[in-house]
Order: sequence, then structure tokens, then C-alpha cells
Amino acid sequence: MSEVVVIASLIAQPGKESEAEKFLSDLLAISHAENGCLLYALHRGLDDPRHFVFVERWESRPLLQDHLASEHIQTALARVGDDGGDLFAQPLDVTYYEAIPGGEDDKGTIAGHAVT
Repeated sequence: MSEVVVIASLIAQPGKESEAEKFLSDLLAISHAENGCLLYALHRGLDDPRHFVFVERWESRPLLQDHLASEHIQTALARVGDDGGDLFAQPLDVTYYEAIPGGEDDKGTIAGHAVT
């Protein structure tokens, strides 16, 4: 089974950027410890500091599903809710991908950039 790349995007409510960053940062260590987690990295937008993005790599779709079903993720998703909750201006936007390597091995996929 192939790896899964996840891009999860959220936009903080105006004035809630610090609170949103802490909320999202608190997910890092516990997610890093999960079986199948190859990369779970939080980023903030340079042009829009309210925009946060997780870039994730999971060993397989079943291990990603275990992550999504985990207590800490279910708690976080409940707080975000269908409308973004109290911290975010809109609902969570998540897209799942599989890599299409090409070009140079170390530049054609994010897989070569994660520390294992």
C-alpha cells in the first residue's frame, strides 16, 4: 500500500492567531508518536498569518484512518466543527494525495525530505 500525503488547511478568526497556533501545535507531539506518522508539520502563511497548513505523510491509508479516529484528533475536529468553531473562520479543508515522483529523486517528492 502506498503512502498518503495530507494537506489540511485552516484560517484563524481575526485576532485568534496565537490561540489557533497553540491549539494546532498541541497536536504535533502526540501525532508524531502515532504508528505510521512519517511527517506531521505545521506551517503558517507568509502572506496571510491567519492561514495554517498541516503537511502530513502517513505510511498507509489504514494508518491514516487510525490517526483520524484517535481521541486527540476527534477532540480537535469536534472543536473546529462544521463551521470552524470559535478559533477558525471556516471549516477545515483537507485533501488526500498520493505522490507522483518525477525529475530528480530528492526533488520530485516530499518523501525524500522527511527525517526518518
